[in-house]
Amino acid sequence: MCKVIQFTGLSGAGKTTIATTLAKQLSEENIKVLIVDGDEFRKKYAADLGFSNADRLENINRMANFVNVNKANYDLVIISAINPFNETRAIFTEQCEAQLIYIKCDLDTLIKRDTKGLYRRAMLPSNHPEHLPNLTGVNQHFDEPVTYTFTIDTTKVSIQQAVDEIKANVFT
Repeated sequence: MCKVIQFTGLSGAGKTTIATTLAKQLSEENIKVLIVDGDEFRKKYAADLGFSNADRLENINRMANFVNVNKANYDLVIISAINPFNETRAIFTEQCEAQLIYIKCDLDTLIKRDTKGLYRRAMLPSNHPEHLPNLTGVNQHFDEPVTYTFTIDTTKVSIQQAVDEIKANVFT
């Protein structure tokens, strides 16, 4: 039976890094893992959508459908997406039987990391040509998760510690 976990958290919190590290280690144990990365999924299956609440909801519905169509072929599916609203996180919980893991990181650390340059752009004046108007956690709302399996705070733990915690909690 396939397990499904979803990582939620702000951009740069470590969702994709943890997912790829976890998947690599599990594949070495002959566990078949599918990563559904929010950025990659959007490029491939939801390029027609923007970042309005309605478009975000549609994106999540497409992702849930994709997971359900593909999960029979895997032992674990990892959904790695910001997914900023409790309402849309519940879609994965209800439709895909996913456990929610909150990958938490404080804003100061995210701004320092800024691996994609998104925080710099979001904090530019709104009339600046590079201004990013819809970065979740800065100028677009992020619901703190209400219901989740557990939290990993990447300001306090290493990637390997995060992976070990997930393995211990998800595969017991």
